[in-house]
Amino acid sequence: MSRTLKEIAALVSGDVAGNADAVITGVAGIEDAHEGDITFIANPKYLPFLSRTRASAVIVGRGMEAEAGTALLRVDNPSLAFTKVVSFILPEDIRHPSGVHKAAVVSAAASLGKNTGIGACAVIEDGARIGDNAVIYPNCFIGRNASIGSNTIVYSNVSIRENVRIGSNVIIHAGSVIGSDGFGFVTVDGIHHKIPQVGTVIIEDDVEIGANCTIDRARFDKTVIGKGTKLDNLVHIAHNVITGRNCLIVAQVGVSGSTTIGNNVILAGQVGVVGHVTIGDNTIVMAKSGISKNVPENSVLYGVPAQPVNEAKKLHAYVNGLPRMHQTIKDLKARIEQLEKKR
Repeated sequence: MSRTLKEIAALVSGDVAGNADAVITGVAGIEDAHEGDITFIANPKYLPFLSRTRASAVIVGRGMEAEAGTALLRVDNPSLAFTKVVSFILPEDIRHPSGVHKAAVVSAAASLGKNTGIGACAVIEDGARIGDNAVIYPNCFIGRNASIGSNTIVYSNVSIRENVRIGSNVIIHAGSVIGSDGFGFVTVDGIHHKIPQVGTVIIEDDVEIGANCTIDRARFDKTVIGKGTKLDNLVHIAHNVITGRNCLIVAQVGVSGSTTIGNNVILAGQVGVVGHVTIGDNTIVMAKSGISKNVPENSVLYGVPAQPVNEAKKLHAYVNGLPRMHQTIKDLKARIEQLEKKR
């Protein structure tokens, strides 16, 4: 679909510097763009590409000053604007399942809303409730008395166990398991005895769960993923964890049981969190860090165990300086020995 730069500017409330009548037919990264493409720069480190890109237009921030051989579209937030432009020029052509496939197994005691789509070989058990316009892809399992809200999409091979509650406008990507048993055992005389996990999982509205995530049901009560929170692929959330709203939890994060995570928290890749701690609102935990105790709000942490990032950087610098310090000590010892011999 082709659009003029003037039309795109109106969509994103931007200002054009250059040819507003340029015809845009595609989107691309700034290094790969060709004539007819629109691209964007959100990070100043990519400014050197601006003078040599072949794109017909580049979306930039309003405060970004740069010489360019192409048209510029100045906006408040280049990343957000580019997201809108992609949908405008290349609307999604995803064909979700519609209706109930003849190979699906849907209990007569289940409830399906209006315009639901149930794919082949999906299993919907007794008492399950599927909301209006929800889509269940092939090979999914929706357990007894589970509920799924309106406009939610559950991709292939997802298991949603009994009594789990999924909100509206949720996206669950392929292979994830919601409501598996929490990891609870009592060891007596060397034998591990399973502790029943009789709670549930609540996924609130507007959550997105990546591929191959696991969210365990609570031992009692509930595990909760708060409204607007986004999980990357391969994230594990243990029993009785409560996450706040609008958190970002990146790939390979593991959160142990009964931990409470505040609102707007970011856990970067491979962060590990012990059980029974609280992470305050607006905290950022950098990649591969380990949380071993409660964290106050508005913290920025790094390291194992995680500590305030400036302290962690100092410690890192000290460790990196150890070989040089070791050599200095050896040299000083040699000089002292020489001086001792002269006495």
